[in-house]
Amino acid sequence: MRMMITHLRGASLGLGSGLLLNRLAGYSAVMACCLLLAAAALPAQGLTDQALLDPPTTTWPTYNGDYSGRRYSTLDQIDSSNVHSLSLAWLFATGTQAIKSTPLEVNGILYFTVPDNVWAIDARTGREIWHYYRQSEGDHIGNRGVAMWHDRLYFTTPDAQLVCLNAKDGKAMWIVKLADAGLKYFATMSPLVVHDHVIVGVSGDVTDIPGFLDSIDPMTGKLQWRWWVEPLAGEKGSDTWPNVEAMRHGGGMTWITGTYDPELNLLYWGTGNPNPVLVGSAREGANLYTCSIVALNPDTGKMAWYYQASPHDVHDWDAVETPVLFDGEFNGKPMHLLGQAARNSFFFLLDRTNGKHLLTAPFIDQTWSSSYDADGHPIPKPHVAPSPDGALVEPATGGGTNWMAPSYDPQTGLFYVTATRTFSIYYLTARGKAEGWGGRDRGLWEDTSTRAIDYKTGKIAWTHELGRGGSSAGNLSTAGHLLFTADNAGNLLALDPATGKTLWHVNAGGRMENSPMTFMLDGRQYVVVAAQDRLMAFALPEQASASGMQSAER
Repeated sequence: MRMMITHLRGASLGLGSGLLLNRLAGYSAVMACCLLLAAAALPAQGLTDQALLDPPTTTWPTYNGDYSGRRYSTLDQIDSSNVHSLSLAWLFATGTQAIKSTPLEVNGILYFTVPDNVWAIDARTGREIWHYYRQSEGDHIGNRGVAMWHDRLYFTTPDAQLVCLNAKDGKAMWIVKLADAGLKYFATMSPLVVHDHVIVGVSGDVTDIPGFLDSIDPMTGKLQWRWWVEPLAGEKGSDTWPNVEAMRHGGGMTWITGTYDPELNLLYWGTGNPNPVLVGSAREGANLYTCSIVALNPDTGKMAWYYQASPHDVHDWDAVETPVLFDGEFNGKPMHLLGQAARNSFFFLLDRTNGKHLLTAPFIDQTWSSSYDADGHPIPKPHVAPSPDGALVEPATGGGTNWMAPSYDPQTGLFYVTATRTFSIYYLTARGKAEGWGGRDRGLWEDTSTRAIDYKTGKIAWTHELGRGGSSAGNLSTAGHLLFTADNAGNLLALDPATGKTLWHVNAGGRMENSPMTFMLDGRQYVVVAAQDRLMAFALPEQASASGMQSAER
C-alpha cells in the first residue's frame, strides 16, 4: 500500500486523471488481499457529541468542520515552511458530475456526495467502502454534502427528500419528504446536526414558493418544528409585505448550511431573495425575513433576532452566505461576533448575542449603493432597479460572492472570501402581478479574487487575483499559517494568510467547485479537495510527516 501511494506522489497531476487512474488500476490485483484486510481493520463508525463541539483536527464532522463556520483548523503539520513538499497521496474518481460537496471525515472514513449519490471511502487510501445511489427527478444543480449523528448520515436530494443512511454500510434507514418537488422545490444543502435535531433547508427559484427551515428527529425522521421565512398574517414582519398572498409566494430559500453557538444555544441561518425575483412592484415593503440572517432557538424554532442585509431586494442578492462566528475585539471591547460577506457585495459585522449592527463595508467593487441607513443597510441609488430599458449594475445576480465558503483565521484576524467583480444589465419583463422571475439579467464581464477583510474596519488587507470568470472554490485556513483555495485555471493554491502571496500550487486538472478541508489521521495531516469528478488528498511525504509529529511531541 505504501508503495502505491509513494508512486502516486511522484506522478504529476499535469499528466491527467486518466493516466493516474490507469496506474491505480495496475496495482489492483496486487493489492486486493491487502485491501480486504484493511477493510476488516477499519474503526467502527460513530460520531461523538463532543466531536461536534471540538475544533476540527482528527475529524471534520460538519460541513464547515465545526459549528462556527470559520473553516479554520488548528492543525499545523503542514505549514508555510514545508507546504512546497505537499504532493498527491491518493485520488478517487466518481465518474459522475462535478463534486460540490465538502467531505466529512470521522474515524478514518470520508463521506461525500453528488446529487443522488453518497460515498464512504477510506481516508488513508481513497478506497471505496460503500456507495449509495437513489435516482430522483428534480434540479441536479449540485449537493453540498452529508451531516452525521452518531452512526447515521443525512443528505438531501434533488426531489426535496431527506435520506437517512446507516454509516456502516450505506443502507437507507428512512426517507422523508421535505417539500413537494412538483412545486419546483429541491434541496442541495448539507444538513446541520444540533443536539437531537437535524436542521435542513430547501431550495427553489423558478416559481413563487415560500422558503422554510425544518428540524427533523434523527431517529424517526419526524418533523420537530418548521420555521417559515415569511411570517403568517398578523405576525411580526407581516407588515413588510403588501398582503397575505404575497407572503405565501414570497421565496426566501434556505440554501446553505448555517452555524451554531453552543454557549448561546442559537442557530444562525441565511435566507434567500424574495419572489417574484427582480419585480419589486409586486411586493412593496422590506419583505421580511428574506435576504436576512436569522437567529433561532434550535430546540423550538423560535426566532431570537434577525438582520436583513438587503431590504426589498430586486437583484436576486440573497443572504444565504455562511454566517461566520468568532470572538474578538471591536472598538476596544471583547465581543461575540458574527461576520457575513453577503451576495450584495457588502460585509456585515453583528453582535451575535442580539443581532445589533456594528459595521457595514463593501468588500468588492459595486455601483448600486453609496450610503447606509441607521442600521447599516445599504441604500440603493436611484435608477439601479431593473427596468424595461435595462439598468447597468455591479454586481450581477451571482453577486459579489455566493455559496463559496469563507474562512476566518484567528491568528491574522482576517476574514477571507471568494469575491467576484461582475457587471450585468437588469431587465424588467413584467409589471404589476408577476410570477417566477418577471425579469432577466445579462451578465457582461466578471473576474474573481480572494480578498482578506479586516473585520474591525471592513478594509481590504490584501487581494489575490484568481483570473477571469467566476470561481466556485471556497477557503480553508490553518494554524500552519496557510490559506487554501483555488483559481480559475484549475490550480489548488496555498497562500500566506497575512499577505496573500502564493506559497505553493498544483494544477488539479479541472475546475474546483467545493471547499478544501483537512484532518489528521495516524499522525499525518491531509488536505482534501475535489476537481470535477475527482476527490484528491494531499499530504507531506511520510518521512516529513513523521518528523513533524515527533517535533510536535517534543
